[in-house]
Amino acid sequence: MSQLATVAKPRRNTELLLLLLALSVGIMANALVNLNLGRTFDNDFYTQAAILTGLSLAVHFTLRFRAKYADPVILPTVVALNGIGLAMIHRLDITTGDSAGPRQWLWTSLAVAAAITVIWFLKDHRILRRYTYISLVVSVVLLLMPLVPGISAGDVNGAMVWIKLGPFTFQPGEIAKITLAIFFAGYLSSNRDLILLAGKKIGPLQLPRARDLGPMIVAWLASVGVLVFQHDLGSSILFFGLFMVMIYVATSRISWILIGLALMAVGGFAAYQIFPHVSRRIDSWIYAFNPEYIADASFQVVQGLFGMANGGLLGTGFGQGSPETVPLANSDMIIAALGEELGLVGLFAVICLYALLVARGFRAALGTRDAFGKLLAVGLAFSFALQCFVIIGGVTRLIPLTGLTTPFLAAGGSSLLANWIIVALILRISDAARRPLDLSPSPSNEQQKEVPTL
Repeated sequence: MSQLATVAKPRRNTELLLLLLALSVGIMANALVNLNLGRTFDNDFYTQAAILTGLSLAVHFTLRFRAKYADPVILPTVVALNGIGLAMIHRLDITTGDSAGPRQWLWTSLAVAAAITVIWFLKDHRILRRYTYISLVVSVVLLLMPLVPGISAGDVNGAMVWIKLGPFTFQPGEIAKITLAIFFAGYLSSNRDLILLAGKKIGPLQLPRARDLGPMIVAWLASVGVLVFQHDLGSSILFFGLFMVMIYVATSRISWILIGLALMAVGGFAAYQIFPHVSRRIDSWIYAFNPEYIADASFQVVQGLFGMANGGLLGTGFGQGSPETVPLANSDMIIAALGEELGLVGLFAVICLYALLVARGFRAALGTRDAFGKLLAVGLAFSFALQCFVIIGGVTRLIPLTGLTTPFLAAGGSSLLANWIIVALILRISDAARRPLDLSPSPSNEQQKEVPTL
């Protein structure tokens, strides 16, 4: 019986077609802002359209030369999200007189340049496995930097997560989520067999041995430390959630998830009882419409809810709502701003773009043939999913509001830079996953046959 071989195709032309569609979304969103606010199509509009097009095509042609088998859907999805975010920030600048738009364009250019650099110079994602423990050291340094006098930017909106870089501020924790993912992937792929050794069995659950709980305890203490010393609930949830998911993928044991949830519950309850900033945030979530909180702590969330209610099903249209009345509408609350002007349908479309991005990241993880790549792709893709859940859940009052940024949409240079680097790493892993195997009998190819799976 003959076997049918599936021939891998680069799909770069498909990517180019989707990329043109994604660019039209961002550019037309910017055009609608100008039309609805009575502005002309000046040189700034055409310059911004040309910059977005040039940056997107630069990544596309880099993929053609250096990673031609990379997933063709990821880049257009990210460009569409980034373009929508730039349009909304520009729209808010017009009504508030802020200058966040030019800064976001600058950071977009730097972030895309960083992504191109990663794709061009990182020929194989498995090289990162060599730096497992170096990544851990770098992560610790990055997380401690906002606490160092002299470079710390101090308390900004209730959290100490920023450092000063000349006239700019930067959030090193955004880069730390990448280095932590590399460490977790390297550690778990190297020690998976030890972690899987049988421990005590309680009913259907196979519990890990006490000595194997060490990494989870360390991750839990690190996340609690971020909450205690930096007052950053969002990053604390992100770091611990990232480790929980990666260790579950590595071991396929639900017991790790249950233990992690128990540790998170204990840490959260203790933080609520001990730290006023945590209890204040949770109380303002539970009693958001209480007059005691609505004038201060919960005002931001309540304004966002009224704004989204005003948008209804189809929205007011770009430039025709009042999202500027919500504090931090261009960063923490940009989902509320989009919900008002794009409506429920438009907001669902944005969420579908995120779901598509995460799904393609998971697909890259399923396709790659090494354990490190699988774990790294899952961790990086899940970081997008968890960030979106935490921030959208906070804006819609499903969970307490935290300080995480909405990937690619919200104003914030460090977040944009980190997220574009994550996209570059996922593209590199997807290229390895989709690239056809060279089965010719040569010494170099014999070495490539070492493909551990989970």
